[in-house]
Amino acid sequence: MNTRTPSHALDAQGIATDATTHWNLITAPLIEHAVRRGEGRLAKDGPLVVTTGKHTGRSAKDKFIVRDAETEGTVWWGDTNRGMTPEHFAALKADFLAEVAARDTLFVQDLYGGSQPEHRVRVRVINELAWHNLFIRTLLVRPSEDELSGFVPEYTIIDLPSFRADPDRHGSRSETVIAVNFTEKLILIGGTAYAGEMKKSVFGLLNYLLPVDGIMPMHCSANIGPDGDTAVFFGLSGTGKTTLSADASRTLIGDDEHGWSDEAVFNFEGGCYAKMINLSAEAEPEIFATTRRFGTVLENVVMEPDTRELDLFDNSLAENSRGSYPLDFIPNTSARNLGPVPKNIIFLTADAYGVLPPIAQLTPEQAMYHFLSGYTARVAGTEIGVTEPTATFSTCFGAPFMPRHPSVYGNLLKERIAKGGVKCWLVNTGWSGGKATMPGIKRMPIRVTRALLNAALDGSLASAEFRKDPNFGFMVPVAVEGVDPNMLDPRAAWADKGDYDLTAARLVDEFVANFAQFADHVDEGVRQAAPRSTEVA
Repeated sequence: MNTRTPSHALDAQGIATDATTHWNLITAPLIEHAVRRGEGRLAKDGPLVVTTGKHTGRSAKDKFIVRDAETEGTVWWGDTNRGMTPEHFAALKADFLAEVAARDTLFVQDLYGGSQPEHRVRVRVINELAWHNLFIRTLLVRPSEDELSGFVPEYTIIDLPSFRADPDRHGSRSETVIAVNFTEKLILIGGTAYAGEMKKSVFGLLNYLLPVDGIMPMHCSANIGPDGDTAVFFGLSGTGKTTLSADASRTLIGDDEHGWSDEAVFNFEGGCYAKMINLSAEAEPEIFATTRRFGTVLENVVMEPDTRELDLFDNSLAENSRGSYPLDFIPNTSARNLGPVPKNIIFLTADAYGVLPPIAQLTPEQAMYHFLSGYTARVAGTEIGVTEPTATFSTCFGAPFMPRHPSVYGNLLKERIAKGGVKCWLVNTGWSGGKATMPGIKRMPIRVTRALLNAALDGSLASAEFRKDPNFGFMVPVAVEGVDPNMLDPRAAWADKGDYDLTAARLVDEFVANFAQFADHVDEGVRQAAPRSTEVA
């Protein structure tokens, strides 16, 4: 396409370079550049297959926010949001610009973060890799050619995987750095080829900007039912946000990042970024089909070099193998990338302890408690000698991307739930009948989760009989058509009831210990929504 606004080229931003600069190329030429430059190879059915080297996921500890007059009192500083001095950023910026000036080829995309015109941000992304440029073009919202002709960027990302940071000079932790400067409206990413750093940087940017206007930013997927009812699915990576929102009976808005305004739930993105490991046509047909499309980018997916056949079950390159593809690769997607304000909120968790029920209804106070907790569990076994699951609490189901204090997002959610009379559900996509590390214990079947979700979203679950969970206090259905009643009662599914009680008590203690940091920032109703373990003999 090579469309751009001449008066707002790179030199207008103080970025000097003699590189051949490719502006706003579309999919086919970007793939041609990537293959020609040896950045990736085409698989048998058309997707571009790339590897990201040692970084196969986000480098959370290498992300910094410049601590200055703008951010000193607005950012929630701590282990998640680490500060960088303006002086260190100035040195980093100078070295980034010198590297840009020395490149012989650059790829630039002008894009939107956000689909609702009143609440989107204009972002320019400068890449050294063609496939990174294709990735970000796929994941963000693509302006029309007319919009590009008058595009003036508000924020700029410079993404240089070959750059190596110097901790002494730049104030970084390692050679990898993700540095966000809200005052200069500049994000610098270096030392990592994991493309997801770019998309999450834009998410963090919107999470900082939108609450000021009363917009609720959310780490969630979203879809619309046949009757126009929007559902949003909060959840950490691996809990099922992408899988469960890609439902053939509902219209997809998006799979990962959204805003909730007075008028709509709107996607921040124009594409999806799905986990590929163990993907099957039977369990996830819509997502599986994208692995056979030209325009999909597959990261760290194993490919047989001669036949170009994919092996989605081979995790030798990464457990976190990923695929990025445009939203319209999924059938039945929203043409406007947005939908009505939600009627249902679902908090997804993959409980590896086998304690939580597959579905529970939450009061508004319980919803805020679980939103601030952001619980899921990781399966142990990746390290020698580790035999137990580990609890993970990520505030607002996305702490690494939330620059402001969690109470800002929690209060926005509480207000919007109350205003819309929204129903709230907790859905466990994890394990049933025991801990994930126990022999023979399997993860909740997707068909069961879908059946329970359908009953919640179509309203039929409202007429079910419910019981009060003795540990967490939320309401759990006793029977749902087509679902084994033992699955609805986690304790009944365990062979050793005493072991279940001990495991549940331990998980309750972890919830309570984690929530102590928020106790002074919420009202008494939310504090009373905390779980309480039953007496264990």
